[in-house]
Amino acid sequence: MTVPVQRETLVVPARAPARRRSLSWMVGYLFILPAIIGFVVFYLYPALRGLQISFTDWNLLSEPKNVGIANYQEVVRDPRFWSALGITVKYVLWNIPLQTILSLLLAVAMDRLVKSMFVKGLLIVPYLLSNVLVAMIFLWMLDPLLGIVNQWLDLTPIGKQPFFNSAEQAIPTIALVNVWKHMGFNALLFYAGLQAIPRTVYEAAAIDGSSEANTFWRITLPLLRPVTVFVLVTSVIGSFQIFDTVAVATAGGPADATKVLVYYIYQNAFGFFRMGYATAMSMVLFAILILFTLVQMRLLRAGESDLD
Repeated sequence: MTVPVQRETLVVPARAPARRRSLSWMVGYLFILPAIIGFVVFYLYPALRGLQISFTDWNLLSEPKNVGIANYQEVVRDPRFWSALGITVKYVLWNIPLQTILSLLLAVAMDRLVKSMFVKGLLIVPYLLSNVLVAMIFLWMLDPLLGIVNQWLDLTPIGKQPFFNSAEQAIPTIALVNVWKHMGFNALLFYAGLQAIPRTVYEAAAIDGSSEANTFWRITLPLLRPVTVFVLVTSVIGSFQIFDTVAVATAGGPADATKVLVYYIYQNAFGFFRMGYATAMSMVLFAILILFTLVQMRLLRAGESDLD
């Protein structure tokens, strides 16, 4: 008679993997906790506080008085608000195409011609300078009487130009100043995107007889779409918030030709002591930026990549 042998089975506690996953989540949250605290303290709370102030009449000296949506109704009726918004859009239309195209061309030139890391590092130097310092440098260089640029132009048929002092040239000049400042940084972003494109793709295109121009339009640009979306979204958001260069170089002039929206908000808040109305305009600008961002990400298919 054979006696049945009982086999022991090893039972692994089911909670062990769950505990490890829970510990991993906790460690992950601990790493991002400083960023979350910074976001809440410096972004989320001020934004919510600003939304609250936008429904008040506050001169920074007395207690705020609740006025409901009166500030937003005034924004809709204020012709100077729409004028400032139009000037801001004009600046964006000057700045974004020039900055993006020049940055992309510079990135391609670095990818094809430049191997020195020192030269590539120099491109980031203008971006590291403060906006106020850059504005002061160009204000001196473009001075109609003593500026070095006008001294050179005086030796050519073009002659001296007013630049910041001209209602027609002021916005393009401000755009060129900021293109110079941010072009190198955006070029490095495009350069990083170019480095991520597999070289085998270009080799296959060359075997098929594709020209350089055709390869650029049909391969390089589509594969750079994620980087392009990031550059465009951040550049548009920054361009709509242009302030430093205007405040230093033109102070909204001449004849309000450069009174962009953020400068007009600043005037109402700290010049006319209308903090409630200024905050309401800031909320409207915030909504405009969200709308522009969503439209850009939708049109450029931000969530897709041709490398997959």
